Amino acid sequence: MSTLTISILITLVIIVFVIIIFAAAITKGYSYKHTVDKLEDNPYLQSKNEKNDANLKEPEETYK
Repeated sequence: MSTLTISILITLVIIVFVIIIFAAAITKGYSYKHTVDKLEDNPYLQSKNEKNDANLKEPEETYK
């Protein structure tokens, strides 16, 4: 076999390997079950709402 033929075969093997890995990653991504948290269960929104509530209550108390 010539050097060119060996280079072409090695290149084809690498290309096929990359295609297989790419297909496996795509398949795994599509099979992943995505979920969405309810707004009531979101701790970031709860703490943000508590801060907003606290900020809104403070000016009312200072005017009394």
